[in-house]
Amino acid sequence: MPSASSAVPLFFADGSALLLADPRAWDTIPGVKKRLKRVLITAGVLLLAGFAGLNVLAYLQVRSMTHFTTGGVRTEKPEELGLGRKIKVLFTGVTLPRPTARKSPDQFGLPAPEVWRIPFGESERGLGAWYFPAAATNAALVILHHGYAAEMASLLPEAQVFRELGCAVLLVDFQGSGTSEGSATTIGYTEAEDVAAAFRYARTRLPGRTCVLFGSSMGAAAILRSIADLGVEPDGIILVAVFDSLLNTVRNRFAVMGVPSFPSAQLIVFWGGRQWGFNGFAHNPVDYARRVRCPALVMHGTDDPRARLADGRRVFDALPGRKRFIEFANAGHESYIKTSREEWTKAVAAFLAEARAPDPAP
Repeated sequence: MPSASSAVPLFFADGSALLLADPRAWDTIPGVKKRLKRVLITAGVLLLAGFAGLNVLAYLQVRSMTHFTTGGVRTEKPEELGLGRKIKVLFTGVTLPRPTARKSPDQFGLPAPEVWRIPFGESERGLGAWYFPAAATNAALVILHHGYAAEMASLLPEAQVFRELGCAVLLVDFQGSGTSEGSATTIGYTEAEDVAAAFRYARTRLPGRTCVLFGSSMGAAAILRSIADLGVEPDGIILVAVFDSLLNTVRNRFAVMGVPSFPSAQLIVFWGGRQWGFNGFAHNPVDYARRVRCPALVMHGTDDPRARLADGRRVFDALPGRKRFIEFANAGHESYIKTSREEWTKAVAAFLAEARAPDPAP
């Protein structure tokens, strides 16, 4: 028999206690089993209520992250939020005003563009786009796709350099952004359909051109899915700050805010997929990359907190064709052309020359 000193007490709210050293004690104290059952039921109810609350918060987070508002001030980047703002954002979600152009072509020495309306589905207006022709009629065409919560004018600095390199340039607004219809985003999933629509329309209007797809962050993910799932066949792709999976990029946002991601990140990915009709856990650029055969240039910042360097490396490693990976030191989730214009230009120029070259014989 165990000694009294080794007994473990179980305390109840009324101050009574039960020594657990002897299992027979359960049957000797009236109401013990009933009390313990109430404790377990209460604990279970609290756990279920907490989990239900997390689901509600995750659902609301997805709504705020994928639906643009008609006004308000955009929430700061996760890494710029103070403690009070972080707590508020975790409970109320972010504010994302619908992206509109804040830059114009003339600011970058570009001529007035041809305004294109790219047919898309049942939309009457289709996708908005700017086309900048090159001097040579057979010049390579580069189609640029912007990132999350941005619009095509955000890529005017890149467009300027591509034209200086002799390329024709097509800038495209994803659905929900800029001059295109809608007010929502799916972080690259349905945007892949926009990539496919723009690519096929450009092929029709500009046949016989070498065509390279350029995508930043979400735009890069959309390009990879358009090739893997929608049959797009460009002559080359340039991927900037690409994330490897939707789950990891959501986890990264929690990490930047200094908040544990489990299970909230998983719930956000789950509800994101449910809201938009796809499996969020299968929206993985690293998987799409395995089905890409064209040459690829992958560029990534070493200090990117939202699509980490290792994430970009995983996508690069999955690409089976000709490829090159370039790191930009001390760069975050941003346009590298702003801080490393010369290095960026050399890398892109070399890649464009490779994209025009035939694949080596097996």
